[in-house]
This record gives sequence, C-alpha cells and structure tokens, in this order.
Amino acid sequence: MPGTGRIWASLPIPALLLDHQDRITNINPAAELFLNKTIKGLAGALVYDKLVIDAPVEEALARVRKNRSPIFVNDVDVGTGERAPVECNLQIAPVANDTSQILFLVSPREIAGRLGRSISADKAAKSAIGMAEMLAHEIKNPLAGITGAAQLLSMNLPKEDLELTDLIVAESRRIVKLLDQVEQFGNLRPPQLKPVNIHDILDRARKSAIIGFAAHMTVKEDYDPSLPPAYGDGDQLLQVFLNLLKNAAEAAAMDSGEITIRTFYEPSLRVRRKGEQAFRVPLQVEIVDNGPGLPAEIADEVFEPFVSGRENGTGLGLALVGKIIAEHKGWISVDSVPGRTVFRISLPVAPKHMQQDLDKETR
Repeated sequence: MPGTGRIWASLPIPALLLDHQDRITNINPAAELFLNKTIKGLAGALVYDKLVIDAPVEEALARVRKNRSPIFVNDVDVGTGERAPVECNLQIAPVANDTSQILFLVSPREIAGRLGRSISADKAAKSAIGMAEMLAHEIKNPLAGITGAAQLLSMNLPKEDLELTDLIVAESRRIVKLLDQVEQFGNLRPPQLKPVNIHDILDRARKSAIIGFAAHMTVKEDYDPSLPPAYGDGDQLLQVFLNLLKNAAEAAAMDSGEITIRTFYEPSLRVRRKGEQAFRVPLQVEIVDNGPGLPAEIADEVFEPFVSGRENGTGLGLALVGKIIAEHKGWISVDSVPGRTVFRISLPVAPKHMQQDLDKETR
C-alpha cells in the first residue's frame, strides 16, 4: 500500500512486527535506535529474548491473538540486556486483515511525556492525525473488497456455514466504523463561532441521552440560569456533550447509574497557550457520573488518541472532544475517583456586542 512504508519509517516510537510465534519480523528506525541493532540482527528472534520487560508479555500477546483487540500496558521497565531499563508504555495490537502478525509499540516515558502530558489535548490529537488518516484511507479499500467477497461467498454456502461469512462482514463493518472516526479528526471543520445558549445545547444532548444510551439511568440537571451566552459552534458542542454523556452512561452501573449535568460561572479562570494571549473561560459545564472511575494508569492521558479505559474502546472519542474544545479556545479537564468522575469544560463568553443578536433570535 503506497505511503505505509513512509508512515512506518516516520513513527517516533519504537515499533516491532511479530509473527504468530512472537518472533520479530520487522522493526522501524526508532526501534533500531532503541535496541541498538538492525533488523538483520533481530529477524527471527523471540521478542522477549531481545527485550527485558517487567510484565507478563507472553500472556498479553496471547490475549491479543485470542481476542483480536489491543492491550495497553503502562509504566513498565523495559531493557535490552545491553542498556539500563527505562520506564515505558506498551501497546500491543493485532494487524488488520492479518491474523498472524502483531504490532508491538514501545513508548519510553520521556517520549510519552513530550508527546503527552506536557502538551495540551489538541496538540496530542494533532500528533496522530496525519498518520491515522492516511492509514484509515489505505485500510478501507481492501476492507470493502473483503466485505464484498464474503457476501458473494455467502450466496453459495449452506446455512450452517453462513455464520462465518456473517462474522467477516460484521467485523469488517466494525473496523470501517472505527476508521470513519479516525478520519473525522482530519475532516473536522473549524468551529463557526457565534453566541449560543449553552443550556439549550445541553437540553438537546440530555433528551437524546435519556431516550437512547442513558435510558436506564437517572439524569439530573443543576443549571445556573443566569449564565451569559457562550461563544461556540452549537453543533460541535452538542457532539462534545453527547460524547461525554455516552461515556458516563457506559461507565455507570446499570441499576443505580446517575449522571448530573451542572453549569456555573467562574470568572477567575483563564487559558493561556504558547504564543497566544490569555483567554477568559468563565462558563463551566460539568458532566458527573457515579461510575467506578478512570483507571489510574490512563487518567493523565485520557484525551490522547487511542487511549481508552474500556476493553474494546477506540480511544478516539475523548481525543476528538479535546480537539473541539481547544479550537473553541476553551479547556477540558477530568477529576476521577471511584464513585465520582467529573469532566469539566470551560468556555469563553460571547462578546457583548454579539449577545444582542442571540437575544433577537430567541424573541
């Protein structure tokens, strides 16, 4: 596939391809630097013979192959036998359309720190956009062929064998849906900023939630009715609130789940980004749930692409939320302990001369 070789060579973190026996078949230039070896010296070697990892990697690889879903292992010491161990995050994932290969990513924490917590959520998202969008485009074409071929095969198969082709079609469509989310990063238009009533948008999101994914939950409102208009894109903010409500609904217990939507005014809050003046963000929206809380190992990285606390989560929803809020000159944060998780969004107020336009629209 054109372009994938450039992407592989450009990855800033060490990446290894493993075969069905956990043997190394390829490494990228970053891995050559990390291991201080070329592929010629590593080809065919077991990955755990070349990497000394303070974690049950063999078990993790077996789970990835069995479940066909990625696994994240954070804060483990990784060495090579020739260099002192360094603290790393591991990402282990199956290769699409190839059941024999596993992608093994090693992210030293000094790199993760530069690309992660030390930069804002919008830049963390942008660091993955180019690579992810190109990969999504390249993968969707062969997936369409696989789906079509499976459907053609199903026309001549006995009924007892149709389950296999149905599985191929269903899984292919699931991957396409994920790739659509990846492409959404690159296709997201700049926000069309204007005065918006934040409570109207929250009510639209709440009504969609309680007749859909949050129908089993109690959804409460705690609004400050005196809030001035926000300066934002109503459609994009609706997408943000729906995403956060959906996350809260999936996290909370089925029988006693509760979500609270709270708004208030905090005049002292400002956001300053590098090279820009400070922006006041006094409008506060909180989405609070009583679920088990975020896993401690991802709490600081939850707005980065491909970081998820759920077994089959894509890790794209919150990254997109972070990108949208950043483009609104706003801020998003999370505070999570067992039994209480709070996502807070801080937004700017619409300029006073524009608030009159909203007043005219609502009369």
